[in-house]
Amino acid sequence: MFRISLDALLIMDAIDRHGSFASAANELFKVPSTISYTVSKLEQDLGVQLFERLGPKATITKAGKELLKEGRFLLKAATDLEHRVRRVASGWETELNIGLDSIFSPTTLIPEINAFCEVAKLTRLKFSQEAISGTWESLTDRRVDLLIGAVGEGPSGGGYTTHQIGKVEFVFAVSPQHPLATINHPLGKKELSQHRAISVSDTVRNLPPRTVGLLFGQETLAVPDMRTKLAFQLAGVGFGFLPKPIAMDAINKGLLIEKEVEEARSPDPLYLAWRSQETGAGLAWWIDKMKSPALLDRLWANF
Repeated sequence: MFRISLDALLIMDAIDRHGSFASAANELFKVPSTISYTVSKLEQDLGVQLFERLGPKATITKAGKELLKEGRFLLKAATDLEHRVRRVASGWETELNIGLDSIFSPTTLIPEINAFCEVAKLTRLKFSQEAISGTWESLTDRRVDLLIGAVGEGPSGGGYTTHQIGKVEFVFAVSPQHPLATINHPLGKKELSQHRAISVSDTVRNLPPRTVGLLFGQETLAVPDMRTKLAFQLAGVGFGFLPKPIAMDAINKGLLIEKEVEEARSPDPLYLAWRSQETGAGLAWWIDKMKSPALLDRLWANF
C-alpha cells in the first residue's frame, strides 16, 4: 500500500513554497485542519518529521526536502499524464515517430518542429533515419508513423498511403585521383568489377537486405548513410551512384568527376508515406505541412 499520495505531495509543495500551513490551505482551497492532518498522517506513516512548526511558520526538514525533491518529479509526471490523456481524447497522439531516408537530415525540419511543439506541446516527437528497404519496413512494422523522403516504390501488400514529393536523379561519380577517372568511354562491368564500390547499408531488419547498383562478387565498402558515402568517394576510396543534388556541387568544383556508365541508374520517386487507417491530429498536421511544394528543395539544401 502506498503511503505517499499525490495529494500529500501537493500539500507539501504548497507549504514549502508559502512557508505556512494556512497559506497552503488558501492556495489549495482546503481548510487548515485538513492540511495539518495530511502532513501529520504522512509523518506518522513514514516515521520521519517533514516540517518544523514554529507558530504559524513551517520550515521543511532535510528528510522533507529529499521527499519533495523526488515528489515534484512525480507531480510533474502526473500533470503531464493528465494533459496527455486529454490530448488523446481530443485526437492528439502522445508520441509521433517520424522516419526519414538516411539521405536527409531531421535538422531540415526545425521550423516545422518548433511550430508543431507550439500547437501540440504534449505530443512527443521522435525522429529516426533508415535506408533502402529499411525505410519502408519501419513504416509497415509500425516503428514510424510517417515517412519523409522514402526512396523508390513501397512494398506490395498495401496498408499505407503515399504522396509523391518529387524524383531523385543519380550520377555516377569518382574522385579525380581514382583510376576510373582517366577512362574516356562509358564504363561497363569489365572496368567496374576491378574497383571498390561504396554502398549505403540497407537497414532492413526482417527481410533480406537489398543492394543498388552493385555487381555480383564485387568488392564493396558499406557505409551507414549517404553523407559518409559522399565523403568516401571524394577521398577516392571507391565509386558509386550519388543523388544528383548532392553530387553537383562537388562536380562543379572539380572534386568529383561525373562518368558515363553503360547501365545508368533510373530516377527514383520520393514519397511521403503513412499507414492508411491512422487519423491522429499530429500525423494530419505533419502530412499537411510536408505536402508543401518547397519541401524537396529544403530537404536537399541541408545536405
